[in-house]
Amino acid sequence: MTIHVTDQTFDKDVLQSSLPVLVDLWAEWCGPCRAIAPVLEELAEDNEGKVTIAKLDVDANTDTARKLNVRSIPTLMLFKNGEVVETTVGVQPKAALQGLLDRHTT
Repeated sequence: MTIHVTDQTFDKDVLQSSLPVLVDLWAEWCGPCRAIAPVLEELAEDNEGKVTIAKLDVDANTDTARKLNVRSIPTLMLFKNGEVVETTVGVQPKAALQGLLDRHTT
């Protein structure tokens, strides 16, 4: 299951997480964002206990989106120990995203 984070919960849920966190920066109106959502749900189930998948609506949480310098969506950022360790922009196949997670969780 994915979690939803906001400007108010980002520090606690992402930066202070004991697990790596893959943050999906998205918006409701974004077609590619909607297309990748089921893949992220599958990854959340497949990697339960190893990584957290979080979603941040950039329209509703502009402070965090601005701090992260998000220019295009969907942007996926993997945080580990409070730091961005990898970023990808656009729709990616499930295997590519699993590979990204594997590089930082095994």
